[in-house]
Amino acid sequence: MTYPTTASRRDIFKGALGLGLAAAMPGIVPAFSQTAPAASDGIIRRTIGRTNETIPALGLGTFLTFDVLPGEKRDHLREVIRTYWDGGARMIDTSPLYGTSENTVGDFATDLGINDQAFIANKIWATGEFLADQSHALASLQQSQTRLWRERFDLMQCHSLVNVDFIVPLLNSWKKEGRVRYVGITHFENPYHSILVDWIGKAPLDFVQVNYSIANRAAEDRIIPAAAHRGVAVLTNLPFEKARLFKLVEGRPVPDFAREFGAENWAQFFLKWVISNPNVTCALSSTANPAHAAENIGALKGPLPDAAMRRRMVQHMETIPGFDQVATTPWYPGKRYPGIIARSQAELRARS
Repeated sequence: MTYPTTASRRDIFKGALGLGLAAAMPGIVPAFSQTAPAASDGIIRRTIGRTNETIPALGLGTFLTFDVLPGEKRDHLREVIRTYWDGGARMIDTSPLYGTSENTVGDFATDLGINDQAFIANKIWATGEFLADQSHALASLQQSQTRLWRERFDLMQCHSLVNVDFIVPLLNSWKKEGRVRYVGITHFENPYHSILVDWIGKAPLDFVQVNYSIANRAAEDRIIPAAAHRGVAVLTNLPFEKARLFKLVEGRPVPDFAREFGAENWAQFFLKWVISNPNVTCALSSTANPAHAAENIGALKGPLPDAAMRRRMVQHMETIPGFDQVATTPWYPGKRYPGIIARSQAELRARS
């Protein structure tokens, strides 16, 4: 399964020049990756550097939001997937660590008839019984195949760099064997950015997934330029800072200048800021609310802010009290995701 493209990769000279400019001008990200030529459907697409395959620039994340207790109602999550799909998104990112999320994605993607067309990005979180033991990783792969009803995954990632020295070579062996199409690594916290950069430089990687938002722009310093320079595609997580950005702007109107790049709500404001970085291949946003899904997916069409507008967006956010403290506030304010993760966390709190 591929998405057709007519885009070509930038040559290495432009890449080296851009990296030099990035080093000389902090906060400026060189445009190594390309936005694919506009299609008739108006969907914003990006090119995967190593293959020239194109994918839509917005995908669906599933952490917590798709974790539902067995037997509880979950039809709303079918509508979230349907809304993203109908709006043009094709990537769904999940993990065995996300409670029942794999089951939910597998069931509904199959029910909607899109499982064989979706770009499924999954993860491995595994150690082993002993050094270099692959049994846990293989068991995880087989479990994911059953839950997601997929024999082959488009992207398999080393989840949060767990056992990365062993897992990345193992994933590349799976790639050679045809079990996965692409290999990646992930993390969601700034202290691990330097490790991500090291792996981008030394390993055969196709993707890196990193936290990146208008409130947390640290990935621009090294990770995104390094990935672009090496032809590594960039997935980004936490565009809403685990809903904390929405809490920050609660009751505030979207600024009038947002009309210039087609942002009709705060979700599109935050998402368009992320995907307007030309080196972001796909931004992952999550929700359990179909109405919010409809707001999110609107960011995948229309104009994007240019560099000057991106700076203006940041400057506007800096006028809002508490913007510089977003990362220190509790996750998902005012929201509840009562799945098996939340149940286990509650049990642990009760015991301790």
